[in-house]
Amino acid sequence: MLLGDSYSTICATQEGKNPTVYLTSENCENVFDKCQQGDVPWTRCYEDRIASCRLRSRRMINFIHRRVSWTQEAEESPTPQHKVQISSSALWRSKGADSEDEVLLVATVINSTYFKLSPRPRGRHFTLDRQSTVLGGLVLVVRVGNHPVQNLSQAIKLTFKHNKQVEDGACMFWQESPLEDGTGYWSTVGCETSDTGSEFVCSCNHLSFFAVLVNPVLSVEESHAVNLSYITYIGSALTIFFSVISLIIYICLQRRRPEKAIGVHLQLTGAMLCLHLSFLLCCFWVWQLNGKEEDWVCRGLGLFLHWSLLATFSWMALEGFHLYLLLVQVFNIYVRRYLLKLSLVGWGLPTLIAVVCGISGVYGKYRPESRDANNHSSTAEICWMSSHRLSVSYVTIVAFPCLVILCNSCMLGLVVFKLWRLRTGSRGGSSKKMNREKWMKLWRDCATVLGLSFVLGLPWGLASTTYVSLAGIYVFTVLNSLQGVFMFLWSVAISCKSRSDNNSSTRDPSTQKVMITSFNN
Repeated sequence: MLLGDSYSTICATQEGKNPTVYLTSENCENVFDKCQQGDVPWTRCYEDRIASCRLRSRRMINFIHRRVSWTQEAEESPTPQHKVQISSSALWRSKGADSEDEVLLVATVINSTYFKLSPRPRGRHFTLDRQSTVLGGLVLVVRVGNHPVQNLSQAIKLTFKHNKQVEDGACMFWQESPLEDGTGYWSTVGCETSDTGSEFVCSCNHLSFFAVLVNPVLSVEESHAVNLSYITYIGSALTIFFSVISLIIYICLQRRRPEKAIGVHLQLTGAMLCLHLSFLLCCFWVWQLNGKEEDWVCRGLGLFLHWSLLATFSWMALEGFHLYLLLVQVFNIYVRRYLLKLSLVGWGLPTLIAVVCGISGVYGKYRPESRDANNHSSTAEICWMSSHRLSVSYVTIVAFPCLVILCNSCMLGLVVFKLWRLRTGSRGGSSKKMNREKWMKLWRDCATVLGLSFVLGLPWGLASTTYVSLAGIYVFTVLNSLQGVFMFLWSVAISCKSRSDNNSSTRDPSTQKVMITSFNN
């Protein structure tokens, strides 16, 4: 257990069955542990017992336990970040009918994780922001005298220093739940908040457990992570939508003019649809779990995501293989049941790998080891491969994609070379200025190369730039999350070319040849 930053225990209860009977000689160092084991809410037990325990050690860290005069204002700082100022009138009220000249003042801090939240009443006095966190993760506890202090005319001041990385701070006190189950909620009743820029000053008319709930200002890295997450989610949703439209276009083209290239495009689009759909499902399911234990659904979604990724890269590799047959093996490239054999590779290999990984139990919730300056994880969990089985992912989703991108890059380079030879051959060695028609040919060639680069999955090669610059991360995220949109544009280009071929009998031979090698059989 933690007390403040480095202490583990504070207070104790009596070793009897009745939790309301306290020993005046008990050690303050044991009160916290004993109250955790009691039958009454630990906060009530703790607040009562620290007023009667004995401080036997002067080495208790972040713990103030001393008697002060009620005739003058008291000021204590249990930690460098927390300060308490109590007026003399509040000290006088805390002593009640006692005739003593001094009252006991106790001030300490407790880790906020021990305060279990219960459903809170809705109203203007309660914080409802689920993103709010306790400033510094510490709750300030203040107890004076033997009598409750509340409804003070002269407020008690509590100071919480911060590093200016927070906003919308609000002073709160801990209100026990009426169910008396040890839970409660944070309330603003009786407290006012002011921010000086470097510290929050709370003015409260009672004593209790106090904290400042804040909405942390995202660091530069965290803000970029949030932006990239939104880009990914929106891009994946758009990819799913346009992939469905692309599938419809390819199915119509396949029925009207069966071609092997269109069949390959159809399979790739289906794999891409599964990839982005499984990604969003994995993210949504982990968000729904909200920290609960992982179950078979998350493991199944992790398997589906892994299989979809492997299938996508497999069909990208087959796109490159098909392009190789068109550009290099121009003649004698007939293969019996060509699409069936490609499907056995494109769908069979990912299925085999995913089944083996599933039997080995590699799937589950995964959180990348990414930490911010405050040692908080800055990346959300996802249903993927368990962190201790990442060696499998390095082979299946690093080595294999790198090989696919390398081979397909060579294929695209070959396409560019073929285009260059066609255009230089059509010029006949003339050095005259390009006319408008030649500029249009150049534009079509660039569009062909750009479209093929997305079909071959070359934007995935930009993953190497994510280690170099932030701009590379954004470019990689945008292009790959919107890959389905670019594939849709490619399908539209194919559809338009198909109609143009049917409606026109005169066309540029070189352009026709290029387009045929791009997506025809």
